[in-house]
Order: sequence, then structure tokens, then C-alpha cells
Amino acid sequence: MSNWQQRESYLTDIAERCLRGHKSFDLRRSHLVEASQISKGTIYNHFPSEADLVVAVATAHYRKRLERAAIDDAQYSDYLTRFLMHHCWGLRDDLLYDRFIISRVMPNPELLELVTDDNRAAFEQIYGEYIQWNNELIKSVGVVEGFNRAELVANYLRGALINCDDAGKAYDDACLYYQFSYALAQLMGHSNKRIPKQPEYASWLAQLEPAANAA
Repeated sequence: MSNWQQRESYLTDIAERCLRGHKSFDLRRSHLVEASQISKGTIYNHFPSEADLVVAVATAHYRKRLERAAIDDAQYSDYLTRFLMHHCWGLRDDLLYDRFIISRVMPNPELLELVTDDNRAAFEQIYGEYIQWNNELIKSVGVVEGFNRAELVANYLRGALINCDDAGKAYDDACLYYQFSYALAQLMGHSNKRIPKQPEYASWLAQLEPAANAA
């Protein structure tokens, strides 16, 4: 990784931390100067516009989701369980760290028109790979005709993440993840397949707790 990439990764990490607890993307490039202790000129070189900052943060978010997807590929052999647990992990991560829900602002075709070619290309590549991973997994679980299952699931995920954030849901509520997974399985057309039960989510949360305490 080049110094430029390392610095941009550092800046997007700082931006993500600054946005925790926010319901709108109200962070500006100038805010990063004090937060990062990096000069204004350097920050503006990385993010030539406010739109570039938004898109760069979104790119970093989906890159981390792809990294988690690789872990889930190795951890869960059952396709449906893999899909459900991946998105349960994402929901827990957002709630536990009070992260800004990036789907409030992205993807946004109008915003992408305002950014540099490099930032647009980076986002489109990472986001495209993540959507492809989701869609291929939905196909692997089994296509059920009648509806565009990928679109139904994507719309539900966006709404559920925003609603859980707005409602201040507890990250350690096993019932939340069971209900979340139940809704996903229904939308995928696989209500007849077994999904993890509520006690299994409680065990899963307990196993993740040491990592949360260390973070």
C-alpha cells in the first residue's frame, strides 16, 4: 500500500469516527484538519470536493464489508446461513459502534457525478463487487421466481439498518437478529428453510463480545 493509500485510509477512518452517532452526513473536509492533524491542503488533495469525501467514506465502508464477506465465506458452508450471518454482523457492527448508516446517502448517482474520476471508479468497483457477492449468494441459496429477490432484499436491508439506527436498537438483543433473519429469509422466498434460532444468536453475540471489548 502506498503512502497516499495509507493516508487516505487513515483519513476515512477518522471521518467514520467523526460521523458516529450522526443521522446525516454533516462532516466537512475542514472538520478533518483538527481531527486528523493533517494539513488542509493535503486533505483537499485527497478529497477535492465535499462529494469526494462522502464517496471515499462509502468506498471504505463497502471495502470493509467485502473483507467481512471473505471471512464469512470461510466460516459458513451453508449459503443461507452465510448470507444471514453476514448481514447480522453488519447490523451489529453499525449498532455497537454507533456508525453512520452509509446507505442513507449512497449509492447516489447524482453525487457520483460530482466527484473525481478516480473516486467514482473506486466506489463503483468496490460497491459492484459487494453487490455481486450478495446477488451470487442469493442465487446459490436458490432462486424463487415471482419477484426480483435481490431488489427486495436490498431495499429491506437499507430500511432495516436506518430504522434500527433511528430507534436506537440494542446491539446485543438476540431477538432483533432472529427477527431480522426471519424477514430476510421470507423475502428471499425461503420461509421453509431453517434459520438460526434465537438462542443461537445469543451464543453468537456472546462469542463476539470479547472482540467488542478489545476494540
